[in-house]
Amino acid sequence: MACTNFLVTKGASDDGSTMITYAADSHVLYGELYYTPAADHPQDAQLDIYEWDTGKYLGKIDQVPHTYSVVGNMNEHQLAIGETTFGGRSELSSQPGAIMDYGSLIYVTLQRAKTAREAIEVMTGLVEKYGYYCSGESFSIADPEEVWILELIGKGEGYTGAVWVAQRIPDGYISGHANQARITTFPLNDYENCVYSKDVISFAHEKGWFNGLNKDFSFSDVYAPVDFGGARFCEARVWAGFNKVTSGMDQYTDYVMGKIEHGDYGFASNRMPLWIKPEKKLSVQDVMDMMRDHFEGTPIDMTTDLGAGPHGLPYRWRPLTWTVDSVEYCNERAISTQQTGFSFVSQSRSSLPSPIGGILWFGVDDTYSTCYVPVYCGITDVPHEFEVGNGDLLTYSETSAFWTFNLVTNLAYLRYDMMIEDIKKVQNELETNFVQMVPAIDAAALTLWENGDKKAARDFITAYTLSTTTKTVKRWNELSKYLLIKYKDGNVMKEKDGEFLRTETGMPASPDFPGYPEQWYRSIVKQTGDKLKVIGDSH
Repeated sequence: MACTNFLVTKGASDDGSTMITYAADSHVLYGELYYTPAADHPQDAQLDIYEWDTGKYLGKIDQVPHTYSVVGNMNEHQLAIGETTFGGRSELSSQPGAIMDYGSLIYVTLQRAKTAREAIEVMTGLVEKYGYYCSGESFSIADPEEVWILELIGKGEGYTGAVWVAQRIPDGYISGHANQARITTFPLNDYENCVYSKDVISFAHEKGWFNGLNKDFSFSDVYAPVDFGGARFCEARVWAGFNKVTSGMDQYTDYVMGKIEHGDYGFASNRMPLWIKPEKKLSVQDVMDMMRDHFEGTPIDMTTDLGAGPHGLPYRWRPLTWTVDSVEYCNERAISTQQTGFSFVSQSRSSLPSPIGGILWFGVDDTYSTCYVPVYCGITDVPHEFEVGNGDLLTYSETSAFWTFNLVTNLAYLRYDMMIEDIKKVQNELETNFVQMVPAIDAAALTLWENGDKKAARDFITAYTLSTTTKTVKRWNELSKYLLIKYKDGNVMKEKDGEFLRTETGMPASPDFPGYPEQWYRSIVKQTGDKLKVIGDSH
């Protein structure tokens, strides 16, 4: 199961920015930062579309006269788009001849739209004209003023296009989605805050999937009914993020454990709300923290059961489900997971000119241990460390941020409880510094912009983004060497004030031998009985 998004409105953030998050989780996705410069195109130009996931050629679409520059999942107008795939009814997943896949839909739209409302028009228009190649999808869409969730699923064979619903998140609230459709019932006559395809309900009637009143129609329950996996592997991640910023989420514990109750029309009746109000306004670091979670402190805490091993490792190697004595069991699927290609927290700020106001806080690999680097949306070049083509999943590159961060995390998996504290210390040091520096960078860039030298302003934020990324990757390389020295062979070398200790003769100070927790030793004794018992004098 892939991807997690949270959506934060202006009134829910501490600085009046809108934010969305995205973790692109795939075992075959290489973490890199895409960049497309703005361009003008000749009349009758066409654009080749390749499926984002596979690179498969899908067809051509008409190009527009002018396209905007796009960095990652944000364009120069501070429009940001993320996604999670929910699948939905299997009979709707195939549409022969369709050209627009979900990834192309995002990146083509970012080149063509300035606002969230425009993005919804572009996305749904492209699907209506060229067909939808994928299964059901939830999209997070934010501009400096508004945040929307769009849920869309194709119509299947014999049809072109999709059925869809988009809702604006009320100001002061946050939302989220994680591979399970979340829009249930929706207002039918509030076009300022909710828009939908004209046949979203009639199509379900035609197929015999819903025979109730229009006001009772639930998009998710009809087109992507929640099941055990949808609750336990998907909705649980939304619950975990919400749980970090508001109280009362424990009332949904049974639901996210997979215990679904059913009401009218057979719809799930104990689902979480689409949006909640956080108990305090959220900073960008609060939102980063929402993306860092292994269900700690909840009934499905991944650090406490036997699967975590002796060092509290909150990861479980795939597959997600497994069988013992013909009984199926599962691992938890947390927000933070080992197979993340890249993730981001987008920040759109209406108080600044768009190229300066938009920041894509970008990171690669696992969200829990990544470091989010500020990437301004108005940059004109991308850091080499994030650049497309600098390595891939089967080609190691010493200058690649993705490989550098993976080196650190894969070291940490060996003795996680100790190593993660060293990683978090460096992570916090860097991210705090970046957050504190942003106002000064904003001010300097704004001065150039207001003095009429917009090119100099964009060159300045580009230089800052490049240097900050290089600094981060260099620091992470140093961290990998530090972890190797400190924890080599299961020992822990002694240190003070960041320096490893030596004896008076220059030899390394004798390391600590931390061994294993008592609970782990007890588990070994329970399994092995007297086999390992020391008989007589052990010395």
